[in-house]
Amino acid sequence: MPLALLALAISAFGIGTTEFVMMGLLPNVADDLGTSVPTAGHLVSAYALGVVVGAPLLTALGSRVPRKRMLLLLMGIFTLGNLASALAPSFDLLVAGRLLAGLPHGAFFGAGAVVAARLVSEGRQARAVATMFLGLTVANIVGVPAATLLGQQLGWRATFLVVAAIGLVAMAALARLVPHVPKDERGGLGGEIRAMGNRQVLLGLLTAVFGFAGVFAVYSYLASMMTKVTGLSDTLVTVVLALFGLGMTLGALAAGPLTDRALRPTLYGALAALAVTLVVFPAATHATWSALICVVILGAVGFMTTTPLQMLVMRKARHAPTLASASNHSAFNLANAGGAWAGGLAISAGWGWTSPALVGAALAAIGLAIAVTAGALDRDRGRSRGRSEASRVVARSDDPAVAELPDRAG
Repeated sequence: MPLALLALAISAFGIGTTEFVMMGLLPNVADDLGTSVPTAGHLVSAYALGVVVGAPLLTALGSRVPRKRMLLLLMGIFTLGNLASALAPSFDLLVAGRLLAGLPHGAFFGAGAVVAARLVSEGRQARAVATMFLGLTVANIVGVPAATLLGQQLGWRATFLVVAAIGLVAMAALARLVPHVPKDERGGLGGEIRAMGNRQVLLGLLTAVFGFAGVFAVYSYLASMMTKVTGLSDTLVTVVLALFGLGMTLGALAAGPLTDRALRPTLYGALAALAVTLVVFPAATHATWSALICVVILGAVGFMTTTPLQMLVMRKARHAPTLASASNHSAFNLANAGGAWAGGLAISAGWGWTSPALVGAALAAIGLAIAVTAGALDRDRGRSRGRSEASRVVARSDDPAVAELPDRAG
């Protein structure tokens, strides 16, 4: 794999750290800025809103910018957003800093996935994209726990200063290691927008919204499940989150080669395994060993959906994949918000702390149904195209003027 993928992975590590570390720092921020924890939770929503809005907006604005320069600009915005968060004198300005930090998230992964795929030969593209995403998963094992501990010991501002420093390191690595990647002349903003109208791209994004929502229906309330049902202490919650990150890393490692070999079967298998894991999850939480094993499996099968979904929308968008690739991350963040909302409704209805898992199973099953439907429609279109091509060949062979021309297809 090219060394340039290391620069993309370092960038993904910084993005993953700042995205998830806020959950562990909410009490510290609330105490320091004189607000409540629920109100401080708006900082999580502000980042997610930045991702949803920024992915299509910044991708569209940068449609004519060379991809390497675009990556550097996006990482610069990310670094500035984290620096602004660290220096924010009030809660409102901290919200603005989190929004700014989230804006480049989807656009960076969208452009980064396209660059990663272009750096390797055909048949290794999914592995290249998965390698970039490894930075995101390692952030959940190392970056988030370490940054949370740093924030608890030295103050939450120190955490965002360190993340801003990671952003500077990532920019240096991008500038040094990523080569110039020429843009496809058939793309452009018009081509990017037209590609978004492709039915398979839209179905892929819809699969991400429902399928990945199943993961966050549980992840959003994982700490409460582990303490209130499994009986773990608060201090062990960090270990549980690290195990979830370990599962994500294993899933990313497996998804790359599997997606290169068979994209749709990998997606179907991951979504089906996710639904089954979520059905089993409530029973598994009643014993520590089974709960921890299930957390790892949940992280693995949940994250195994990301690489095939990313490759699917990129391939179906063909010569203009950047906007579709970036919009996929908007879809994932809508899944984060939707899954948390649906899981919260189940708890509020009095169904118990583990009820979000069953809600998540239903969401994953819906995602699987959409994916299978998209696959069936794609096969039908392929058969129709094949019959049309065959008809044209027959027509050519029946035309005497055509029949005399030499066959140069071989």
